Amino acid sequence: MKKPAEGGSRARMIEATIALMRGSGLSGAGINEIVRASGAPKGSVYHFFPAGKLQIVSEALAEYSQRVQAFIDAALASRNAPDEKVRALFDAFARRVEAGDFQSSCAVGTVTLDLEAGLEDLRGALADAFADWVALIERHVDCGDARRTKSFASLILTAIEGAYIRCRAERSSRPFREAGAWLAELAVRRSH
Repeated sequence: MKKPAEGGSRARMIEATIALMRGSGLSGAGINEIVRASGAPKGSVYHFFPAGKLQIVSEALAEYSQRVQAFIDAALASRNAPDEKVRALFDAFARRVEAGDFQSSCAVGTVTLDLEAGLEDLRGALADAFADWVALIERHVDCGDARRTKSFASLILTAIEGAYIRCRAERSSRPFREAGAWLAELAVRRSH
């Protein structure tokens, strides 16, 4: 059984890694930065994550991916009509980016943009996270056939990832709200 302090250090390192990746990708989540942001002793990094940076990043991304999945599910489940579901999802992401003062993006997206060659296992995990989110969106927004539904769900996710980039550059949540409005219109057309 873990001692409470050890479990706390491990959890703080995961949280710090997620926050660092959301702010500046893989390059911003170095061991020294994780230790500094978490307040954990440097030796505890290798105690909890013997494989080093790649292990802590992988575990943090897995945790983050599950949280985003729950976030997307809650936003989409909060409404009934397809257009309302899409608008609710993009409004939720707009509030999320505002709450982070336009400094935090999607950790999966930022790490993907910052991914170095040779990290195939990590690339696969990132692709799996995106695929899981698309599959979740598919379950909420039906376009009449499986191929069209998957394509529309993929477009929604692509718009979310792109909106994060624009929101940070423009310091505005308008990209989420605009994309949500347009995609809500498409959702109405696709569901008929």
